Amino acid sequence: MAHPSQLGFQDAASPLMEELLHFHDHALMIVFLISTMVLYIIVAMVTAKFTDKLVLDSQEIEIIWTLLPAIILILIALPSLRILYLMDEINDPHLTIKALGHQWYWSYEYTDYEDLGFDSYMIPTQDLTPGQFRLLEADHRMVIPVESPIRVLISAEDVLHSWAIPALGVKVDAVPGRLNQTTFIVNRPGVFYGQCSEICGANHSFMPIVVEAVPLEHFENWTSLMIEDA
Repeated sequence: MAHPSQLGFQDAASPLMEELLHFHDHALMIVFLISTMVLYIIVAMVTAKFTDKLVLDSQEIEIIWTLLPAIILILIALPSLRILYLMDEINDPHLTIKALGHQWYWSYEYTDYEDLGFDSYMIPTQDLTPGQFRLLEADHRMVIPVESPIRVLISAEDVLHSWAIPALGVKVDAVPGRLNQTTFIVNRPGVFYGQCSEICGANHSFMPIVVEAVPLEHFENWTSLMIEDA
């Protein structure tokens, strides 16, 4: 998860987030180069004491500063489109989970199992145990297996919500009456935190999302225990 005074993104925990980080670095370097060139031109124009009429009226330079931005936009657009298609790609998910947003908590339904579903509420500050994070811990985590394609169906019961996990590169709006979906693969075991990223009411900042990725064997044991408790 993010740390105080952290300047960059969280460490990627999914292939999709790794692609997003690479695209961010790619676009940022282009922005740095453009900013440096523009700053140099501004300084040169302000400090120069001469005027060249060939520069003031030149067809060649106009062609250059028309084509160059077009090439730069293509260099940004192509990898961006590639990532957009990757984000929409859903191939034979191993597990499907339905996440339903409420005011102000999340409920999860494991649609591949019978009677496996639960509500996930934020743990109040006074009930936290040592090592738990304030405003981020939930009483029931969404448990998933690692290295398995996971499909999440997302909707809302009352107002707009947004299901977002920064470390996984996932952010999908939960809209009442509409079923959105996303997919991801978690590379490594761990606990990943997110929050509702839509202003959904007074307690908007108190409906955290906690995803726990575990090995497949542990996931099967967890599902057995949850079904027995139900």
